[in-house]
Amino acid sequence: MTKADLARAIYERHGGISNQEAQRIVDLIFETIKTRLLNGDEVHIVGFGSLEVVTRRARRGRNPVTGEDIQLPERHALVFRPSRLMKSL
Repeated sequence: MTKADLARAIYERHGGISNQEAQRIVDLIFETIKTRLLNGDEVHIVGFGSLEVVTRRARRGRNPVTGEDIQLPERHALVFRPSRLMKSL
């Protein structure tokens, strides 16, 4: 599913707004989620799940080609945890 599919679904379900307005709504929702995540907040969407940015610690890795040990730096990762409703599907 793409952002365009989401906008089309909003447009078809609502009926009182244009497709362009539906696209702006989808963009606003994603921009709000992105801003909250970048600020360190956790985003909960009831019945769907939660999104959170976590810090992965630095660790040792191995170059698969040469077999040489390398140090992988600390990094940030986006974690999605599905709700119980989603897990039961």
